[in-house]
Amino acid sequence: MTATESDISNLSPQGNRYLEGNFRPVSDEITVTDLEVVGSIPAALAGRYVRTGPNPIEVPDPATHHWFVGDGMVHGVDLHDGAALWYRNRWVRSPEAAAHLGVPEVPRPAEGGMFSGSGNTNVVHHAGSIWAINELSLPYELSTELDTVRQWDFGGSLPAGTTAHPKFDPVTGEMHFMAYNFVEPYLWYHVVDVGGHLVRSESIDVAGPVMVHDMGLTRSQVVAFDLPVVFNLERAMAGIPLPYEWDDDYVPRVGLMPRAGTAADTVWIEVDPCYVFHSLNAYDEDDGTVVIDLVRHPSMFRSVKNGPDEGTPVLERWVIDPAGGKVSTEVLDDHAQEFPRADERLAALPHRYGYSTGASLNDFGGETDDHTFVLKHDVVAGTTEEFDVGAGRVAGEFVFVPADDATSGEDEGWLISYVYDRATDTSDLVILDAHDFGSDPVAVVKLPRRVPAGFHGNWIPDRAVR
Repeated sequence: MTATESDISNLSPQGNRYLEGNFRPVSDEITVTDLEVVGSIPAALAGRYVRTGPNPIEVPDPATHHWFVGDGMVHGVDLHDGAALWYRNRWVRSPEAAAHLGVPEVPRPAEGGMFSGSGNTNVVHHAGSIWAINELSLPYELSTELDTVRQWDFGGSLPAGTTAHPKFDPVTGEMHFMAYNFVEPYLWYHVVDVGGHLVRSESIDVAGPVMVHDMGLTRSQVVAFDLPVVFNLERAMAGIPLPYEWDDDYVPRVGLMPRAGTAADTVWIEVDPCYVFHSLNAYDEDDGTVVIDLVRHPSMFRSVKNGPDEGTPVLERWVIDPAGGKVSTEVLDDHAQEFPRADERLAALPHRYGYSTGASLNDFGGETDDHTFVLKHDVVAGTTEEFDVGAGRVAGEFVFVPADDATSGEDEGWLISYVYDRATDTSDLVILDAHDFGSDPVAVVKLPRRVPAGFHGNWIPDRAVR
């Protein structure tokens, strides 16, 4: 094991649960090669799994610290020829992180985004590059070895940056995403073409400065959430790191904007009060309705302001009827769960299977003996299977990797994620067989350190990067 140039100590102030347990940041960057593997890594896996999350270098006030803020740190494992060649963790070189670490800033456009950002929420690939992204800022391009290359705007104007959950059209190769803001216009919709060029921007009329973490995409529609987590200016002026909170007076809505139309064509429909961080997938029905499967929270940031501790999140199906002006809802699975994912080859198309982590978001610190599960949902059969990761072990977001892009079926492939073990205070990269879901892991890559609770990542195959 070799430590790299950056080693920051004393990063764990007490008294805030989002700075303790496995929420606690790690203090250095390391590179470790020739990792121990239990089982057999499928030879078809040629690339790297990369996930990001907040890993604050400095916490000005532990009492007000919010889990969603903090310098972004990416964690990656390289898999080739049935071997785990390396594990790396690197802070995303935002201007703030670069100053703390004493390294040069990376190039960035003169304008774009409301903040410099930290790349702490998701890692995706598009147009031959790897991007670390978070809200209200421009994305950071990463090298295949997780070094920060630059910040970029895809050659256009992104006044509010991006949100954390772009959608990728498997037919056109386009990247679709939204960006919310606390000044008008409050919501933007953007499209980046397969070559990495910003080709479309629309400002969407929402009723106020709401937090819009995700969206939906079908072959014909864009799904927008206008839900009651709202920017609070007084909290912002008081220096609260994430000044968004629940507003009982805000009218919750979901909107459908035709992809062939403009923002003026958006149809808005009221829904019951709730909050949605993540959707699993969306698609069109022949009768003109839109189906979207998502994780529904009963509220968010109502009483707990520094993390997502507001009731049980469950998997629901919403059927949006723009002609009838109504949304029908159905609980697909009532396990507490988050981080829903599907086979990305079926994005914007009907799906049968989905996967999620059987825990509430605030459970990812690993402070209890409660088991967490990986859940496999068959939304056609109406069944859910559980994979128990074990007592004292906490699963992150599992992503689906098809065995073969062209020929394999919807659940023929692997699920990959980090799993934290409280007993050893280390983490593993776990590979499950998505089809033979109840079997033991296909492979477990033993990591030399803990990967803190974080957010989203993806499998980055060799063919996806230049």
